[in-house]
Amino acid sequence: MKALFIGQSYIDVTMDADVIPQGDDKAVARDYAISFGGNAVTAAFACAKLGQVPDLLASVANDWLGHMFIDMAQQYRIPLHARKVIRSSLSFILPKDGKRAILRARDDDYLHPYPNLNIAGCQALHVDGHQHEAALHYAETCRKRGILTSLDGGSLRPSTYELTGYIDVAIVAERLCQQMNFGTMQMLDFLKSRGCKIGGVTEGERGMLWYDESGKVQRLPALPVEQNFVIDTSGAGDVFHGAYVASYLARPDDPWVEHFLYARAASAWKIQHMGNEAGLPTSENIAQMRARYETPENMPQE
Repeated sequence: MKALFIGQSYIDVTMDADVIPQGDDKAVARDYAISFGGNAVTAAFACAKLGQVPDLLASVANDWLGHMFIDMAQQYRIPLHARKVIRSSLSFILPKDGKRAILRARDDDYLHPYPNLNIAGCQALHVDGHQHEAALHYAETCRKRGILTSLDGGSLRPSTYELTGYIDVAIVAERLCQQMNFGTMQMLDFLKSRGCKIGGVTEGERGMLWYDESGKVQRLPALPVEQNFVIDTSGAGDVFHGAYVASYLARPDDPWVEHFLYARAASAWKIQHMGNEAGLPTSENIAQMRARYETPENMPQE
């Protein structure tokens, strides 16, 4: 096992449409995409696309959407550790003007306990707070063994506070700040107090405010992708997480600013493509994004 990702799986249906019908109205979308979804799940697929294939512990149902998800994991050669649920989870996503409306149906009533996996050789763990008892168990185990632990803190979950005590790299969303009544700097101070060696708050088109290995706070601006190229921002944060884990696995001795620069370019690729699968970049795509958009003006700023 090179790395382990733990999360809730979805099948995402993304539709390119101008309106969301109400009542008896009908509308025709211009295009659509169907792919895997879920925070840590999408991150796992992004990591695999970048050549660092992780194991994935995720919810799986014995229905046709579940079979579709299993086929997707097999296509990317991702070892899937299925946590059984009755029905697959589903997301409808409608991106528009840099935003995205999402309607979800989720089954997270797991029918069995999380599996006891052999993590010998594991170099990184990435969790999003779903399957919170599994996330806590493996985060604590990995921390004791000196294995890098990473958190996508997209929103407040039952184990968020306890989980942060076992996390090395915690990158959270503005939404979590709002739910915890923290400003951005207060969140960074909180993550430091919990022992997170690297911490950051993603702020969409404003980029990320974060602190490095020395504790120095700095801003990583977003790459200036032209607005007319922005198609679907959904999943951009998940791709960011998957890319920095992939960068760490490939170059563990690099400073974290290098991993985040790599991941930032991966997100810039994602938002120019509709659906999660189309938005997964290769290393060559990331190099293209860096060559096109990276300038001295958008490098990390104190």
